[in-house]
Amino acid sequence: MVIALVGCSDGGESPAAAPTTPATTQAFPAPATAPLDPAKATALQDVLDQVVASPDSPKGSKGVTAAVVTDRWTWSGSAGKDAHGTALRPETSMAVASITKTFVAAEVMLLVKAGKVDLDKPISAYVQHKLTANNATVRQHLSMTSGLPDYLEQDYRELDKAVAAAPGKHWTLGQALSYYTGKIGAPGSAFAYTNASYQLLGLLIEKVTGRPLAGVLRHDLATPAGLNHAAFQDEEKPQPPAAIDDNESCGDPDGYQPCRAFASAMAAPAGLAADAPTVARWGYQLYGDRVLPADLVSQMTDGEGEYGLGTMRFPNDLVIGPAYGHFGDNPDHISVLIVIPAKKVAAAMIFADGGRDIGKSMLDLTKVLQPLLG
Repeated sequence: MVIALVGCSDGGESPAAAPTTPATTQAFPAPATAPLDPAKATALQDVLDQVVASPDSPKGSKGVTAAVVTDRWTWSGSAGKDAHGTALRPETSMAVASITKTFVAAEVMLLVKAGKVDLDKPISAYVQHKLTANNATVRQHLSMTSGLPDYLEQDYRELDKAVAAAPGKHWTLGQALSYYTGKIGAPGSAFAYTNASYQLLGLLIEKVTGRPLAGVLRHDLATPAGLNHAAFQDEEKPQPPAAIDDNESCGDPDGYQPCRAFASAMAAPAGLAADAPTVARWGYQLYGDRVLPADLVSQMTDGEGEYGLGTMRFPNDLVIGPAYGHFGDNPDHISVLIVIPAKKVAAAMIFADGGRDIGKSMLDLTKVLQPLLG
């Protein structure tokens, strides 16, 4: 299926609740531009080589890229190939699915800062839709406690059929939401991972700004953060080099990942395509308080459970310390972004396969990374 796995929250290994809230006392310095000493970089590259050495293992893949950004040095690497057998490069773009949610959440926080959105108002004050009738607040949709569960499996099957029938079609966020048939619960419910809330948040951004979502995210976030190799599909196409998918429902490649209909239908919760260095830089800029004021970032990362506002909270089992970030999973690619505030470091990894346990491979990377950070 094309859509059923988009935005899967666990990446094969669900993030557990973080016991503490890592905090920074000041914004990170500007991200470094100097490359890591090649002699030290060998250990990081070895992790990627191990991933492709056993491509059929739970934490393996036919291809992988990764990047690390710190305040002192940067590193990126790659190993293996994409679905069509083309060797991956560190700057190869792939779909990073639900990492898109960190952008949508950050944009909503910018609108809060501008006084255009109130987190504690019902989202229905901004978006009139049958899925906003339970009066869940903007904050509850951001934190996935709105009472709005994810699309049902049958919803995804129907969406998949529609995508397969016209893979080159442009979808609006509203058209995708028309396939939703889930039962809406009371707001303030327990956390339940849902793409539907982020579809509504995308509509909120378009309604409040009067502009298409992709253009808003480009102007307000990607350009200031220096993200030159990010593509908010389908308004933007992935820049070359870009992995070519082998997705049966999408037919022949059309320059989107995996195709225009898929990318536009899930633009708000999962439409981003980017390379690993871009994803790592974004994490460094966002959670290092360089895109938003620290008080707004703190609201994104606060909480006692596994999810803040558009942000996954990772426990101290990453060896180096508590972290923030997000997984992204679809049938073709799986990705993970982590930022460890105590060490001023961001890392990203992308597999050229979906449904793999990328969390374990990121853990391997952080173990090697620890002695390099001092």
